[in-house]
Amino acid sequence: MHEGVSKVTRRAGVRWWRWRRNPLRRTSDVVEAWILLVAWTLAVLGGLVAGLLTAGAVQQSADRVRAQTHAVSAVLAEEPARGAAARPAGGSLVWGTVRWTDASGVAHTDRTRVPATATPGTQVTVWTNERGNLTSPPASAADTAFQAVLGGLWAGSATMGLVIGGAKLARNRLDHHRFDQWAEEWARVDTWGRKTG
Repeated sequence: MHEGVSKVTRRAGVRWWRWRRNPLRRTSDVVEAWILLVAWTLAVLGGLVAGLLTAGAVQQSADRVRAQTHAVSAVLAEEPARGAAARPAGGSLVWGTVRWTDASGVAHTDRTRVPATATPGTQVTVWTNERGNLTSPPASAADTAFQAVLGGLWAGSATMGLVIGGAKLARNRLDHHRFDQWAEEWARVDTWGRKTG
């Protein structure tokens, strides 16, 4: 039991060596420690903020579309198109011409998807935008929530990836700098050894 605690303590000590005073610690080691600390803090906080902002923006956009879209009762004006070209593969909707009257009393006629079983005179529900033009129905609350969560996760992950990728690039630059320093020091030691040998 005591030996296991000792190993954990040693492992933790090795992990935090850049933060302790040490004669072998270089300035670049301290810089690297700060880069890692700042990067992980920014990655977590930045990812969280980006995710929340994106999810909120998706939700607001869906709410705006929902507020500007209205369900209107329309009448199928003529026999809907039949046949393979009129119906998508496996679909139960076909293209048909519908007529409706908007809130200001203006009559409109347009083509939209209607049930394949509909006949002329059948009441159908269509969706219009604020200009009275046909539009697709707004996303349901469940679909909007799913899209908001998915968008938030994507934005948060992308932000974290960018921050951690930038930190990795900075660490690579520090490593190259250290390798160059070591090469110079070894060259000096090698030259010194030849002169005295």
